[in-house]
Amino acid sequence: GFFSAASRQRLVLSRGFYDTFLFLLNFSVLPFALLPQDAIATLNTLQVYAAALKELRSKCHLQLKTMRGFLERAGLTVDELDRLNIIHVTGTKGKGSTCAFTEQILRNCGFRTGFFSSPHLVQVTERIRINGQPIGKELFTKYFWQIYRRLDETKDANGGTMPTYFGILTILAFHIFLQEKVDLAVIEVGIGGAYDNTNIIRRPWVCGISFLDIDHTDILGDTIEKIAWHKAGIFKPGVPAFTIRQPEGAMPVLEQRAKEIGCPLWMCPQLEDYQAECKPLHLGLAGQHQRSNASLALQLSHTWLQMRGLPGWATAFTPSPMMVKGLADTEWPGRSQTLKRGAVTYFLDGAHTLHSIQACAQWFRETAAEHERNASGPVARVLLFNVTGERDAAAFLKLLVPCHFDFAVFCPCIAEVGTSNIQEKKFDMSVEEMLSRCLDNERIWRLHNHQDDNRDNLLLIEDSLPRLPENRGDTLVFPCIFSALQWITHGRNSVLSDQAKTTLPVKPSVTAKAASLREASDIQVLITGSLYLVGGALKYLDPASSK
Repeated sequence: GFFSAASRQRLVLSRGFYDTFLFLLNFSVLPFALLPQDAIATLNTLQVYAAALKELRSKCHLQLKTMRGFLERAGLTVDELDRLNIIHVTGTKGKGSTCAFTEQILRNCGFRTGFFSSPHLVQVTERIRINGQPIGKELFTKYFWQIYRRLDETKDANGGTMPTYFGILTILAFHIFLQEKVDLAVIEVGIGGAYDNTNIIRRPWVCGISFLDIDHTDILGDTIEKIAWHKAGIFKPGVPAFTIRQPEGAMPVLEQRAKEIGCPLWMCPQLEDYQAECKPLHLGLAGQHQRSNASLALQLSHTWLQMRGLPGWATAFTPSPMMVKGLADTEWPGRSQTLKRGAVTYFLDGAHTLHSIQACAQWFRETAAEHERNASGPVARVLLFNVTGERDAAAFLKLLVPCHFDFAVFCPCIAEVGTSNIQEKKFDMSVEEMLSRCLDNERIWRLHNHQDDNRDNLLLIEDSLPRLPENRGDTLVFPCIFSALQWITHGRNSVLSDQAKTTLPVKPSVTAKAASLREASDIQVLITGSLYLVGGALKYLDPASSK
């Protein structure tokens, strides 16, 4: 299980060589190179896809006990995790941004930071960061095999069980942070809180809960109260916790859970409240919705710093110059992110709840308007959209109508035609089903915009690709992210043009309908609805992220 098929063809592992391999692996010295793609291929075998999640969800209350067992099999203990001086953060929206702000602030204060987040956008190594940078592929490979080998060796004695994809990454992050001797670890919860794999943490220094919204209802429940109960599961006795203003119904649940657990819970002030005694705070992440995340991050980092050297904590304080700089320096790709590529400006936001789509629409309208004022001629606006899971695409799209797009483009979260195998398994859907959902989204968009839904015309990509509905005024459906980006930009993005990819044979009738794109001096493209869609787009728009 340690090598890909190609690697196994290159190596014949005798028993003696295998023993030597394990010995050298323990001491991180190997006589040959272990390839990162082998580690990632093995990691991917642990993906728990939608079909298998049903059984897992029914046993979520046993997850922490199971996770502790995997941790011990990997050679770690819960006691060791206490040495990581952890900041534990959950929430529905903004938890990743809150973690990014917090990590940047404490790094600016001179501490060596670890940061575990999910999901990744382009490379799995993004999930585990040291001092703000994704861990290098060589270190990832070395540490992955150390953990995987220990788990694999003990598999037979434990009923053949192995951690899930997220489970082994959580263990791997703890292992890396311990080995790399970080001063602190900022840990973002995966889903929920109470039964999340990260909640084997016993003694965090401080906890935070960002904005709560309706999401992952099949796991967390379909009301804000049920979701709040799960999120508050990260509270620990005597450990200070902070939250922000929450939707009606959530706060009483958080307060009750905090009381039951014996956790002091504090409400963060508005970001404006800090500015009475210091200069206006500028944020590296765009959008009004980031202000509450920044306030939460200030409280988390301030409390951590006080517990590091001074007793007690309080919500009222003046941010230090290092904190102010940390907020301004923070970067977090795929969240309210703007990329300028020649005549094309991309606005990327992985919003995938009603509240976050609403915030995304507001951010786009304001930011796009600023860009438009500097344009030298007509500007064309394009929406590139998709959703995953059981999310309400109709409600999302309705919130985006006021952005006044000239074109709405829909595609599955498939990077390129012919590379859909993993996505099919991940989402438990065939390519045909993914495309059917895109067609449904296109129809919904046309209804929102009071356009006729004419099903008679069928075309888009010629010949070998699935036949799809023709552009009907202002909407198109493409079979993959790359083909959608190619059509939107029409060769005006040099980054896309430089990539050695085959240009899909779009029919002339479809190309002709893009005249307004070719004539525009600037093209504004909003990519939203799914972090998977945003990550797939970044793979092409920011090639450095794939290296």
